[in-house]
Amino acid sequence: MREILIIGAGRSASSLIQYLLDKSQEEQLHLVIADLSLELAQKKTNNHPNATPIALDILDKSQRKAAIAKATIVISMLPAHLHIEIARDCVLFRKNLVTASYISDAMLTLDEEVKEYGLIFMNEMGLDPGIDHMSAMKVIDEIREKGGKMLLFESFCGGLVAPESDTNLWNYKFTWAPRNVVLAGQGGVAKFLQEGTYKYIPYTSLFRRTEFLEVEGYGRFEAYSNRDSLKYRSIYGLDDILTLYRGTIRRVGFSKAWNMFVQLGMTDDSYIMEDSENMSYRQFMNSFLPYHPTDSVEIKTRLQLKIDPDDIMWDKLLELDLFNDKKMVGLKNATPAQILEKILNDSWKLQPDDKDMIVMYHKFGYEINGKKVQMDSQMVCIGQDQTYTAMAKTVGLPVAMATLLILNGKITTPGVQLPILKEVYLPVLKELEQYGVVFKEQMLPYLGYKYS
Repeated sequence: MREILIIGAGRSASSLIQYLLDKSQEEQLHLVIADLSLELAQKKTNNHPNATPIALDILDKSQRKAAIAKATIVISMLPAHLHIEIARDCVLFRKNLVTASYISDAMLTLDEEVKEYGLIFMNEMGLDPGIDHMSAMKVIDEIREKGGKMLLFESFCGGLVAPESDTNLWNYKFTWAPRNVVLAGQGGVAKFLQEGTYKYIPYTSLFRRTEFLEVEGYGRFEAYSNRDSLKYRSIYGLDDILTLYRGTIRRVGFSKAWNMFVQLGMTDDSYIMEDSENMSYRQFMNSFLPYHPTDSVEIKTRLQLKIDPDDIMWDKLLELDLFNDKKMVGLKNATPAQILEKILNDSWKLQPDDKDMIVMYHKFGYEINGKKVQMDSQMVCIGQDQTYTAMAKTVGLPVAMATLLILNGKITTPGVQLPILKEVYLPVLKELEQYGVVFKEQMLPYLGYKYS
């Protein structure tokens, strides 16, 4: 039996583990599912004969090294900053590695050694990053092979709630790490390119500069800019492109409402609020507002945000129970962002029967035979329930598929890499279609940006 060590049994691992267990007999696989919580690892194995749950603290060097040394291949589903120690051990014990996270600078420093030992460290193998790279490169390579010249590439992705489970005014529920949602867009200016002109959006304006998208059968969406779209020019071989933009999809109206939190300062993660443990939701709200001898917290909020009582924005705030003086924060030494995350979790947590939805949308503009054309590619994936979410499927399945392709010698290019080569994206995208991850392509007139 070939041993696959899966480190991290969290939300994104459910579909990954199920896929590999389903293939375990025919492919002669034994899964070792390792997590800090043995209970969680046990839950994910589902008493399968070809799976062994273990408790693993990756900060325990001897424990970590022992588990990696025994494995044939390693999958890390941990947060990105925890991959590096695992990666170094994989170099030490000559093991291939697969992750769903962005390639960090620390990971890149291992590239020379990884190549020297003929190892494959496949990163960015999930949804975004992952399926976005693969589906984009497939079309970009096809356009180039036909003799086309790329003019425009825009790529959008969002984890949302499915229409049948959309039960709040924000048209949103947490399908992924809530903390990442609260901190989205922070840490640097958003940079992109439109018709050859560099564009920059500071965090304070990010959620008021949105693009609109129509997705067949699902209506209208909006997208705000990701932090750095420009880094994908060289990765995708688009150094001469005129327009390059990557964004995050939400339902229309979300960004304008979210901007209220940004303007008040509630998404700030840089300082601790005094006595946060004993603070009520109402006190949290009031802490961002000016003092007034007679005006209520509600009135001060409306004045500060310039919203009327009959504005849908006001209804969205009320729905979150932000003015409740009985509900307590209950978090010690918490930042505003951490408190906001807790409050939002009350309202936006996926319920057991809720379904989530992934929407991905690419726009390709190119010139071929003297004519400018555009092709749009859309993918919508709906989850099953709170456990087997569309997010878990689209993050976990590509990781599992790549792992099997590496084990079976179908992916052979060594190095620290992301899935932009045909040997990776062609088989993975083809197999993903069997699981309902299908891109629909449509030819359109080239629009571009007339006034850049």
